[in-house]
Amino acid sequence: MKNIFFDLDDTLFDFKKAESVALSKTLKELGVKPTDKIIARYSELNISQWKRLELGEISRAEVKVNRYRLLFDELGLDLSPKKATSLYEEYLKIGHYFIENAENVIKNLYKKYDLYIVSNGAKAVQDSRIASSGIEKYFKGIFISEVIGCEKPAKEFFDCCFSHIDCFKKEDTVIVGDSLSSDIKGGINSGIKTIWFNPKELPNHTNIIPDFEIKSLEQVDLIVNKI
Repeated sequence: MKNIFFDLDDTLFDFKKAESVALSKTLKELGVKPTDKIIARYSELNISQWKRLELGEISRAEVKVNRYRLLFDELGLDLSPKKATSLYEEYLKIGHYFIENAENVIKNLYKKYDLYIVSNGAKAVQDSRIASSGIEKYFKGIFISEVIGCEKPAKEFFDCCFSHIDCFKKEDTVIVGDSLSSDIKGGINSGIKTIWFNPKELPNHTNIIPDFEIKSLEQVDLIVNKI
């Protein structure tokens, strides 16, 4: 194997923690107490909207606004979803949180393989977080769906990534990601090997079957060596 594609959020970066911090700051600025229940509900709504985006049902812009519109409607709050979105993204840009051992894993892998980031996140947010983390130097390329113009798991997203890699071969490539519907399905759609990062050992109730499953990022090197 030569190329390893890494998802970013909840694979290398702890997005749930970043989301909670940014959302808490956003709600406070809007005059809403950020309770655990509200944060948990927002996360559910956010995930459901991103799933709709992956299915091509709504646009990225609609994802950003819908999650707050739905949340505020449920809470009976007369607040602007657009303002909330703007505040949230500014707070989300600030800093980063690594998944356990992610930084060390990347440092070791980049000596042996060509590493790439493939993300459906917003470009401005991801650029800022990648810069603050200092990991850009370990990656041969960073592919953001907002720039490419389509989202994982679309084959077109991966085809675009492949076209930017010299002497690319699918049989030399694997993707590592936490999302079955985005990363693993995308890898399957595009004909590359897949490694599902599943640290909580959640059951897979879908028909999306990864080639490999891991609970720790340290397992990536061992598995890639065996492929």
